[in-house]
Amino acid sequence: MARGRPAPNIILGPVLYFRGEQGDRWWLSALFVLDGDAEPYDLRVDGVTLPVPPRHLAQWGNRHVWRFDFAIPRGVRDVEAAYGFTDSASPGDIWAVTVPGRVSSPRIAYVSCNGAEDEEKIASLTAPRNALWGDLRRRHETERFHLLLQGGDQLYADAVWRQPPLLSAWKKRTDAARLDEPFTPAMAKEAADFYFDLYLRVWSQPETAAVTARIPSVMMWDDHDIFDGWGSHPDEEMTSPTWRGVYEAARRHFSLFQLAAMEDAQPECVWGAPLNSFSQGFRLGDVGVLALDMRSDRTPRRVLSDRVWDALPEWLERFKGCRHLILMSSVPLLYLDTGVMERAVGLSPVRVGIEDDLRDQWRSPAHGEEWLRLLDLLAEFSRRTGCRVTSVSGEIHAGARAVLRGGGVEIWQLIASGVVHPPPAKATAFALEWLAGRKETLSNGYVFEMPAFPESGKRIIRQRNWLSLIFDGKGQIHARWSAEGQPNRYTQVI
Repeated sequence: MARGRPAPNIILGPVLYFRGEQGDRWWLSALFVLDGDAEPYDLRVDGVTLPVPPRHLAQWGNRHVWRFDFAIPRGVRDVEAAYGFTDSASPGDIWAVTVPGRVSSPRIAYVSCNGAEDEEKIASLTAPRNALWGDLRRRHETERFHLLLQGGDQLYADAVWRQPPLLSAWKKRTDAARLDEPFTPAMAKEAADFYFDLYLRVWSQPETAAVTARIPSVMMWDDHDIFDGWGSHPDEEMTSPTWRGVYEAARRHFSLFQLAAMEDAQPECVWGAPLNSFSQGFRLGDVGVLALDMRSDRTPRRVLSDRVWDALPEWLERFKGCRHLILMSSVPLLYLDTGVMERAVGLSPVRVGIEDDLRDQWRSPAHGEEWLRLLDLLAEFSRRTGCRVTSVSGEIHAGARAVLRGGGVEIWQLIASGVVHPPPAKATAFALEWLAGRKETLSNGYVFEMPAFPESGKRIIRQRNWLSLIFDGKGQIHARWSAEGQPNRYTQVI
């Protein structure tokens, strides 16, 4: 492509991605979607001697996706590094990122559920759609977060079955023959158009864009990044050509937008790439982050594939020497037992619409054995290495915490959801509160409970929320939920 001289026409971006810590360098990528064929200027980054050239990732129509990869040297203390198109005439094309110093403790923000199954649910809220993104942006002015963990449902793609005409017509049919019909090129184009446009529309909103341009992200998908319940629906649907075709379109766009990479050229931090998994791992000094992909291999009978299970012990060994490991589990690892409800729903002669949501849970009867296997593996790693393990999750559209104790090990679960999704209805929250009050001794001998927050006396935070994780010099996490209307009320030290 010929190099163009006008200022870049930015449709989306920059979106920052964390690639890892290597010695005294902080590796990042920045993604832009530009309108038109002109190649953008090289990116100028404070502390990086040479201009950073663009890498062309993809084209869709007249829109082009570009990525810039760069490593910023780290000093002893935090620094603010400006980056942007300084050759451009537009003064707005300069941004800044906080680079942690070599002796700095990590400061991390966590969000999930950036949307809703139906946008009308959000429109009915009294507060603006992106109020909590704005709150996170303001907090960043004082906290200067180093990393943003996005734990699933970075967009809600359920409308893929409602808006594209061909896919909508196919979904409305009830005949069994449709499940054997091919996924046509016209359907494939509809799906690609839908996902590409949805990412642009959701991520370009000013409050969200202001955060993702300033704090590098680690993102892991959940079902709504594909469509509701992917992996937990009946086999005949999951294996049909049309469902698989839509899934593959969602997968390509997840890779392009949430990893800033093509499927066949994943960054080194995607440890699961050889296994067809998007699982990622990072070390930030003596803090580890492991983001497990719990959708790529999910079926109604399993969450992780045998190949991922075989790799998982070695992945954990890479965190040996860390004081703390943050596990990103899109569905809460430690949560109330929904198995009774799932069994009751299973007695119904007709589908009631929440079967996939219940099967999504780690504590679904279908996944119970696998869940205990993961708990045992994490507990053994923690006990043997002295590395504390904390799980962070979203998915339930409320805030909560849980803890597993036994055998000299304590594993905490922190739940923050959603940054945009509306909270549950009062009756639902009441039922969750009642179910969460049960203390359990699991079959492997560990004791599980969901403690009440002393600030409210309740176990469930029924407000939209996001979470900050501030590490101190002792390796402890100071967790704080910023709940809508109660920004500093709920805390937990681990």
